[in-house]
Amino acid sequence: MATVPPDLHAGAAVRDLTPRGSVFLYGYPHVARDSTGVHDPLQCMALFLSGGGGQALFLANDLIHVSKRIAGGVRRAIAAATGVAEEAIVVSATHTHSGPVIVDHVSNAADATVPKADPAYIAWAARQMIDAGTEAVCTARPAEIGLAIARTRAIGGNRHDPAGPADSEVPVLVARATGGGAPIAAMLVCAMHPTVLHEDSTLVSGDFPHFVRRFLQERVLGPACPVLWHSGAAGNQSPRHVTRGNTFAEARRLGELLGQAVLDAWPSLAFSDRAAIAARRAQVALTPRAMPGDAEAQRAVAVARETFARLGREGAPRAAVRTAECDVFGAEETAELARAARDGRFAAAVRECSPAEIQVIAVGPWKFVCWPGEFFVEYALEVKRRAPGAQVITLANGELQAYIVTPEADARNFYEARNALFAHGNGPRFVDETLALLAAMR
Repeated sequence: MATVPPDLHAGAAVRDLTPRGSVFLYGYPHVARDSTGVHDPLQCMALFLSGGGGQALFLANDLIHVSKRIAGGVRRAIAAATGVAEEAIVVSATHTHSGPVIVDHVSNAADATVPKADPAYIAWAARQMIDAGTEAVCTARPAEIGLAIARTRAIGGNRHDPAGPADSEVPVLVARATGGGAPIAAMLVCAMHPTVLHEDSTLVSGDFPHFVRRFLQERVLGPACPVLWHSGAAGNQSPRHVTRGNTFAEARRLGELLGQAVLDAWPSLAFSDRAAIAARRAQVALTPRAMPGDAEAQRAVAVARETFARLGREGAPRAAVRTAECDVFGAEETAELARAARDGRFAAAVRECSPAEIQVIAVGPWKFVCWPGEFFVEYALEVKRRAPGAQVITLANGELQAYIVTPEADARNFYEARNALFAHGNGPRFVDETLALLAAMR
């Protein structure tokens, strides 16, 4: 009997995104945090897959955000160079808080420590992404992929309530040359903020995802094998309640815990050289959040500051004090958004982000659901409950200048709700539109 040739092809590439010279490290307000060196390089990692008559290209970038405008330009350029459809290209951010400013957020406008994004760096980084994606497509070769789910709660959870909603599943995709050949790339989706490193760290870094990548390269993949990291729905997920300090040693500890969880799942990878690849997308017009008046916003700032000060005086647990400090940031940002709503800056930011894209990439039995912005995990869990095999990637193909929260978070005045540009009612709409898109793909 004649051997059926492999249907699946895969290619991968890596490009450097590390800024040249000192840059402001973006992610924590009110701190003049200029980099003093590089702990680990920021990278763009690309994985191209084709099979079953379809194609998909994933680009994962060690950046805090990739705006809708940047992602759109990158996707158009790659599509023109390779023929891969724009709707089949994912451009995501790992969300490291130890890299450069990429987007000028309206809510940060009153923070004199935060500089504007550097257009020259952004143009260079976009060119690197285009080169990585193009090379991944052009170097595709016969391949097989394996899919598995790693599980861990050791690296963090719900930052408001350690017993609250969280997603301990980490989807793992590994592409290798046919016949059990050399690894081509690995890809992970993890619903956890990469915020082990805080304001006192002044080295450029990908945070704990870097150590996951290095661990897997040292143990099973080889040093040159790309490891793509996508952020899951981590809007309310962080290492806050499990960290023993905000150090590189701690980032390594958590990274290696997750790396070991992936290794534990490695034997369950079921490889196949045939997989159907497909892509679809839809647009959602977003509802902006209603802004309070100035007096109400300033009262909220005063209350948040008093709560933070009181917890400090009482010697409250470190995680509780940190949460209260973030609530101060959120109240201050709401006050700035309220001012922006009066002078037109708020409306301009809304136009930059909306309509927002929902993208679904099918890879065999899995459907990678790609959303822009930072979503609370409850929305991803609902999609996964109602659509088995769905894996939610956020901060993909754009950002929403902060979070899509739950009604409960809004009612309790959580930091993320006060920082948001868009109303929490957009969350259920994303879920419903995603489920409709998944149903259409069947």
